Amino acid sequence: MSNENQSFVTEFVIVGFPGLQPEFYGLISAVLFLVYFCTLIGNAAVLILFATHNILHKPMYFIIVNLVVSDLLFSTTTLPKIIARYWFQAGVVSFFGCFLQMYLVHYCGTVTSFLLLIMALDRYVAICYPLRYTMIITNSTIHILNFTVWVIGHPSCLFVVITAYPLPYCTSNKIMQCFCDHTSITKLACTDMTPYIFPIFVVAMMILLVPLTFIIFSYCSIIVAVHKIASTEGRVKTLSTCSGQLLVIALYFLPRSFVYLCNNIGIKFNTDVRIGIIMLYSLLPPMINPLIYCLRTEEIKQILIKRFRQTQVRIQ
Repeated sequence: MSNENQSFVTEFVIVGFPGLQPEFYGLISAVLFLVYFCTLIGNAAVLILFATHNILHKPMYFIIVNLVVSDLLFSTTTLPKIIARYWFQAGVVSFFGCFLQMYLVHYCGTVTSFLLLIMALDRYVAICYPLRYTMIITNSTIHILNFTVWVIGHPSCLFVVITAYPLPYCTSNKIMQCFCDHTSITKLACTDMTPYIFPIFVVAMMILLVPLTFIIFSYCSIIVAVHKIASTEGRVKTLSTCSGQLLVIALYFLPRSFVYLCNNIGIKFNTDVRIGIIMLYSLLPPMINPLIYCLRTEEIKQILIKRFRQTQVRIQ
């Protein structure tokens, strides 16, 4: 086999932030550990509340539970390794392990993107067709849609991995990122990447823009429907039913759209800044989303208030 078709790299090294000084390694690992701990606790609390309260067994909460599982899977896939890199200087990951992480990173992103589409669909039907909501959006319908999302997430992610795995990696094995993803790994390939750029771009745009287009359409329709409500109180009450979902959607799509826009208009970021932005929009939503679920969804909020009052009575 010729050298240009042979991969000499047997393992990769996750560098993380290349400009970070060693004296800050302990601090950054502590911050990342705190983010992971809060993510686990917050999302586990949502799962426990859902499992122990039948009142939450409604379409919207089934969507939320699937988002929670996706967030937990993504955080557990990415954070432990980068924490170990800074805490124990254990940044080495096997060749296969890196591509497995790449697959799971892109798979979780795909699943989350389409779950947010389903969430927008739920609010669209609830507000634009309220009398038909219970007929259209049932638990069975949501189960089928959620299952479909978890299934259709596989082909695009397999394509992403299959295009990158056979490439020759024969120079550097240092990944300038906090986890293995397609962009950071394929930058290390010692071959011309031009034939691969367009198909990967198309896949990425489908995963981002197809759900985002429908979400924008659904919320524009919701705004039109809300404006038709006569009373101001009715408008506010109706909009409040989708404020939590809108926050979750905005946290996911806005930073990603900003990064894609900057890339397309030629705005370049320092490597550490770029990695920092990616880490913020990748890891903060899984940590913050449980707070949004608890504070912006009425049933969960009432359950927590009831629990708090019961605790106060016991203390007294």
